[in-house]
Amino acid sequence: MEDAPVALPAQTLPATPRQIAYARSLALRNRTLLPPETQQDRRALSRWIEAQARMKPNSAFDHLPSSRQVAFAERLARIKRRAVPGECFRDKLLMSKWIDGNR
Repeated sequence: MEDAPVALPAQTLPATPRQIAYARSLALRNRTLLPPETQQDRRALSRWIEAQARMKPNSAFDHLPSSRQVAFAERLARIKRRAVPGECFRDKLLMSKWIDGNR
């Protein structure tokens, strides 16, 4: 009769320099901290990288209107002979509402 296979304890392998470099770039992009304990284990760092890679990057410019939005609003403003309010240039949702109201 054969014995059931015995599970060996998982060995922790150190993270590779390339893994750590990529993790640091993701941490900068997402403006988050790279936990020191995850840098010691290759598998833990790999899981952290996968989770961070799926995240949408936090950007200081995410709330600003796109250049196409601004150009369209300025074109509408010329046609309607009015000015685009200054606060619309600081928030894409306000710009969108202004565009919708002035079509």
